[in-house]
Amino acid sequence: MSTPALPGEQQVAATAHSSGYAIEFDNVSIAFDEKVVLDGISFKLPCAETKALFGVAGSGKSVLLKLAMGLIRPDSGRIIMLGEEVTRMTERELFELRGRVGIVFQESALFDSLKVWENVAFRLMENKIAPDEIERRVRESLKFVELEQTYDMFPSELSGGMRRRVAIARAIVSHPEVLLYDSPTGGLDPVTSNTIVELIMKQRDVYKTSALMVTHRLQDAFTMASHEFDKKKNEMVAIPKGQRGEVPMSFLILKDGKVIFDGDAQQLAASRDEYIREYIS
Repeated sequence: MSTPALPGEQQVAATAHSSGYAIEFDNVSIAFDEKVVLDGISFKLPCAETKALFGVAGSGKSVLLKLAMGLIRPDSGRIIMLGEEVTRMTERELFELRGRVGIVFQESALFDSLKVWENVAFRLMENKIAPDEIERRVRESLKFVELEQTYDMFPSELSGGMRRRVAIARAIVSHPEVLLYDSPTGGLDPVTSNTIVELIMKQRDVYKTSALMVTHRLQDAFTMASHEFDKKKNEMVAIPKGQRGEVPMSFLILKDGKVIFDGDAQQLAASRDEYIREYIS
C-alpha cells in the first residue's frame, strides 16, 4: 500500500540553525517549594534528531518540556529553542515561538465540545488561515494518521488510541520545526501503543522533524531505534543488525535531577552503570 499524502511534504523538513541544534539546555536548574527537580541540566537536541527522555516518576521529565516551551521559567541556566533564547523572551515572543512547535500532550487533551476537524484546525483558525486551506491541511493531517473517516466525529466517539492519533494530527498540521511528545503511549494497550510508535516513526523518517519525546516505555524508544519507516511499504521495518537508521535516535536519562546518560541505543546497551543496567533490564 502506498503511503498517504503527507501534509507539507514539499516544505523543507528540518530547519537548520546556526548552532545546528533545535533545543539546548545549558546548566538549567529549577526547584519547587525547596525541592530541587532539575539540577544543572545540560543537553542538546541536534536538528532532525529524535531524543527519548526517560526517568522515574517525579524526575522532572514533564517539567523539562514546560521549560522548553517557556511555560515556566528556570531558577538558573539558559534554554535555547530554534535559535531563540527562551529564558530571555517576553510572553509575546514566546507565543510566536510556540507557533513553530507541535505538542502531543498526555491523554491527548482534545476539546470534547469540538469535532475532530475543529480540534486539528484549532491553531490554524487562531492564525486566521483561509478556510479552504484549513480544510486541505486538516484532511491531509488526518490522512497521515489514517483517520480521514473521523473528520466530522467528536472525541467521545473515538477510542483512546484514535484520540491520540488525532492529537498527533493536530501537532503536525502547522508543519512544526520541533515536536514535543509527553508520554504519547501512556495508558494505551501494547497493540495501540505500537500503532502510535509507528506514526511517530513515520513523522521522524519522512519529515525529519526534530523531536523530544518523554516516555515511560523503554520498549517504545528501543523499537524506534531499531526500526525505520519504509515509505514504499507504508510500514516500519527492522534496521539490519549493525546498521543505523538515516535519522539519528538518542536517549536521555534523568536521575535525582541530573542527566546520567545521553547517547544512542548501542551506547546505552553497553553502559556498565548499575542504575542504568537495572533501569533498562
